[in-house]
Amino acid sequence: MTDTPPDFTWLPDLALRSLGGAVVWANDETFAEKENLISPGPSTYRPASFGHKGQVYDGWETRRRREPGHDTAIVRLGVPGVIRGMVVDTAWFKGNYPPTVSIDAIEVDGYPTAEELAADSGWATLIERTRVYGDTRNNFEVSSDNRWTHVRLNIYPDGGVARLRVHGEGRPDKRYLGTGTLDLAALENGGLVLDCSNRFYSSPQNLIFPGLAQVMGDGWETARRRDDANDWVRLRLAGPGRVQLAEIDTSYFLGNSPGAAALTGLRPDGEWVELLGRTDLLPDTRHRFLVDTDDVVCEARLDIYPDGGLARLRLFGELA
Repeated sequence: MTDTPPDFTWLPDLALRSLGGAVVWANDETFAEKENLISPGPSTYRPASFGHKGQVYDGWETRRRREPGHDTAIVRLGVPGVIRGMVVDTAWFKGNYPPTVSIDAIEVDGYPTAEELAADSGWATLIERTRVYGDTRNNFEVSSDNRWTHVRLNIYPDGGVARLRVHGEGRPDKRYLGTGTLDLAALENGGLVLDCSNRFYSSPQNLIFPGLAQVMGDGWETARRRDDANDWVRLRLAGPGRVQLAEIDTSYFLGNSPGAAALTGLRPDGEWVELLGRTDLLPDTRHRFLVDTDDVVCEARLDIYPDGGLARLRLFGELA
């Protein structure tokens, strides 16, 4: 069991810059840049830090509107998918936050320009115009199973938002699946962390992010165990498939990497099978292990002994 009951914020933020997300358009960013909306980590603030345009804010802030209308920013999701909830974080914006917001989404094919997106009439409303509060994480659940590639944040009439978080499940373009070996665990291919034993220091969703970890905080790290049990994480794969190669990466974990790890897979008939027996691990190392089984599995469980941290988990194989 996890330490706290999960809500939608347990799911990965599909808009993160570190996932490839981008703020592609905004009608105004006079006081603070639109790109700040999807920066990793919480917004920071240093009082009396004035630049040429006024107090420096770690967020997106527009000018005071003197005419009818509202301000808008468009975010391209780093991983397109199903959105389960969003957070409009107005941290540090106390006298200059927007009193109401709404959020739309769209699924588009290819690589439209920012101007084409702004003019597109196919946007669907996910969050109706609603009140938000200053210096607050304003949470909104979303009840839609559609796949989206972009979201549009509307603020009324103007003001500042520190972060926009778009929590959900990756849903890839199926045209690109089934063309050969792929990482069956990857978020961008439809993988998802379902549960874990402990997430004291950082989220296990980081394990299936693209690219290499840049610092220890980019991975998953558990608290120190004081019992005889071990920590674990359970994943839903992109689809039923055969795992051929496992990569267990302990990069940046020097004095806190696990001593060993083991992998099991869940077959569609409900039986768990061994993918990798308990194997010793080294600190700060990208380990690769061949998986010798023909079993088709739809989930995987990684056990680490007894605790510690991992940077990434890759499960390369083919969809069945």
